[in-house]
Amino acid sequence: MTVIVNLRPETEKRLATLAAAQGMSVEQFISRLIEGHPPGQSSLSPSERAAFWREAATGLPDTPPLSDEAIGRESIYDTRG
Repeated sequence: MTVIVNLRPETEKRLATLAAAQGMSVEQFISRLIEGHPPGQSSLSPSERAAFWREAATGLPDTPPLSDEAIGRESIYDTRG
């Protein structure tokens, strides 16, 4: 099926930028959106998603884990009586 949609130039430019970032044509990008498949997510294998996550986490501050007391039930619900 062919559908023609008239877009404002700025919307068309934004779609083209988003599609290019995913390595897709605008038509592919819009088709995936309409079909309920977020671009770039469902096409990745688990190992590719893990690599993407590691890359995205690179450069985040290295913070120490919370103590057991900080995440204990008593600490979380202490103010609820």
